[in-house]
Amino acid sequence: MSDRFGFKPDMDVFKMFADFKMPAMPAMPDMDALAAAQRKNIEAFSAANRVALEGAQAVARRHMEILQQSVAEMTEAMKALSAADAPQDKAARQAELAKSTYERAVANLHELADLIQRSNSEAVGLLNKRFAEAMDEVKGLVAKHGGG
Repeated sequence: MSDRFGFKPDMDVFKMFADFKMPAMPAMPDMDALAAAQRKNIEAFSAANRVALEGAQAVARRHMEILQQSVAEMTEAMKALSAADAPQDKAARQAELAKSTYERAVANLHELADLIQRSNSEAVGLLNKRFAEAMDEVKGLVAKHGGG
């Protein structure tokens, strides 16, 4: 007779565990190789983070330079606009100023986007390189321990 879970009163649980066979385990991996691989992973992440941080700093520096340049140019433009005599001259200068400001803003945005893209590409490249190396290391460990 068994209970609602299927256990019989005369079941020897310890005998069941003793009869339980563990699947064959492959040879223990080389712990030194695993530690070295983990160290390389951490180094790659650190290098990628450093590259990303340097890229962000370069973008911030360039953004500040662009802002300072824009303020200086706007100051000069205001002086030039106030010196114009005829309303037609002021309107022409304002249109010219608007056009050149827009073109410069677009060029600056492209420059900043390129800086960001180069930084990101370099950081991801470091991680991709390490990932490929790690996969080669895993293949080597598996082959070394009879797994392939």
